[in-house]
Amino acid sequence: SIHGRAPAIATGLATSRRDLSVWVVTGDGDALSIGGNHLIHALRRNVNLKILLFNNRIYGLTKGQYSPTSEVGKVTKSTPMGSLDAPFNPVSLALGAEASFMARTIDSDRKHLTEVLRAAAGHPGTALVEIYQNCNIFNDGAFDALKDRQQAEEALIRLEHGQPIRFGAGLGKAVVRDPATGDLAVVTDTDENESRALVHDAHAASPATAFALSRLADPDTLHRTPIGVFRSVARPVYDTLMADQLDTAHELHGKGDLGALLAGNDTWTVAG
Repeated sequence: SIHGRAPAIATGLATSRRDLSVWVVTGDGDALSIGGNHLIHALRRNVNLKILLFNNRIYGLTKGQYSPTSEVGKVTKSTPMGSLDAPFNPVSLALGAEASFMARTIDSDRKHLTEVLRAAAGHPGTALVEIYQNCNIFNDGAFDALKDRQQAEEALIRLEHGQPIRFGAGLGKAVVRDPATGDLAVVTDTDENESRALVHDAHAASPATAFALSRLADPDTLHRTPIGVFRSVARPVYDTLMADQLDTAHELHGKGDLGALLAGNDTWTVAG
């Protein structure tokens, strides 16, 4: 497909060839800039697509311009004095577009990546997976805090459905809900706080808590970055709805007549 239009092309393919497993491979620039419109509508429609969004926080293929996920102040070929743009949070964006499946993983964590891709493949509807990917040419080391074993232990929050959200050395930190504000916060996992640890529910009908989890990460340092499946819920799948509607129309009205449609009452002759 042409740049940014893959979800639109894939939507046509998925709805016309329901026997296929349709996957979109895209990047942070492709999906969130020129293709942002197509991405959010695929998500809200819940077309049966699997979308892999490789995020390296830079335009890697066009040689180093800043992208919609580049951090504020990022010095690149197109922002020599530092980027002024606030970056997108792809997980937050997807949840706001009513994504029925949203996950994040890291390219170098083979086991976690495999588990997340397997979950996405089995999901009916649109599954979006953000994959943190290093660009060793134009943005090398962007995710070192999440890939270095010692740093990652403190920086990564691994989400598991049905499990309390704990992380850090010896799982010494926990994500809790602030009773005063309702916001999520990170606390030391003491005996007193043990019962307060938030239990992750990827199947919750409301995306509110998943959205709150997506806001925990510091966009500059990436500390407290959640990975895993944020949301996986059942919603009507667009392809199935459309096929059922076409079957009903065929039963009620028989085979359509394209010639009659083109020559119908909603056509006009425009004088030269």
